[in-house]
Amino acid sequence: MRLEDLGYNDKLEELRKEQKLDNFDIGRVIAEHKERYIVLTESGEYEAEITGNLRFSAKSRLDFPAVGDWVALTTYDGAFSVIHKTLPRLSMITRQAVGQFGEIQIIATNIDYAFIIQAVDRDFNINRLERYLTICYSSNVKPIIVLTKTDLINEQKLTEITDSIKQRIKNSVVFAISNETQYGYEALKRTVKSGNTYCMLGSSGVGKSTLLNNLSGKTLMRTDSISLSTNKGRHTTSHRELIILESGGILIDNPGMREVAIADTSGGLETTFDKIIGLSLNCKFKDCTHTDEIGCSVIEAVEKGEIDKKSYENYLKMRREKTHFESTIEDRRKKDKAFGKVIKNYKKDMKKNKF
Repeated sequence: MRLEDLGYNDKLEELRKEQKLDNFDIGRVIAEHKERYIVLTESGEYEAEITGNLRFSAKSRLDFPAVGDWVALTTYDGAFSVIHKTLPRLSMITRQAVGQFGEIQIIATNIDYAFIIQAVDRDFNINRLERYLTICYSSNVKPIIVLTKTDLINEQKLTEITDSIKQRIKNSVVFAISNETQYGYEALKRTVKSGNTYCMLGSSGVGKSTLLNNLSGKTLMRTDSISLSTNKGRHTTSHRELIILESGGILIDNPGMREVAIADTSGGLETTFDKIIGLSLNCKFKDCTHTDEIGCSVIEAVEKGEIDKKSYENYLKMRREKTHFESTIEDRRKKDKAFGKVIKNYKKDMKKNKF
């Protein structure tokens, strides 16, 4: 096993040298279980834990290793290792942590492409597609839309779905496949290139695990028959895991996500809704909210049918989420700064009292 087979490249080697990590082994985190990790190196797999110093200095969950990370570690006999440092991430797919305002949850790191997977029978939701696209664009990850379970609908319905995506999401890459008949798989497999890292995003039961098995050519995740009541496979991925495909591509499987709250602070929303952003430059007021202002170019375009009304409404909803998320982050920073000041003053007073 070479590091290049895991996606290692010249950029990562430069980062390794910049961080002065030449004396450590380098590996990639392929699984995580409650701060216990499995790391794959040139010499094999190792169970790993982080150093106490790394744990103590971590300011948030973002400072801990995640599946897809490259780490500097010391390996020992018995397939055990200790992680000393995480190399800077080239990309990081995140979302708002469920039930924790202002907290970010890492989905995967160092990703090149994301398969956004939706089943065409019951799961299909174009608003959710736009959410996943925003997550990808804000992470500098290229999205690929994959529609599964095409054998459960007729050809006319499939054409309607793909046309609706192309009309609303310009320049989108869309593949339609069937896990039962293998329809569309050859075209999808040709997109998977050696050395590139892909991850799968989607709800539970859309066929991610079956897709993984078919792309790998072997059973890596067991899937039971489809439930007649829900049309969903009974297998559910419970953790994130990185897998090397026979084609040489690297694929990260993720648990299904019921909630996809964006944690976008770097322009993902603007890329997803670039037409709306472009039109907003022509609005009468610079601070136009595109909701009820006179002279709003966006509202005018919606009324003329130039912008899909549902896409426009989805944009407004996601923009409110982004604004709320950013304000929550800012409030937390202010509170942390104030708390840090209190601690600093307390230490000063303690020092004075000693003398």
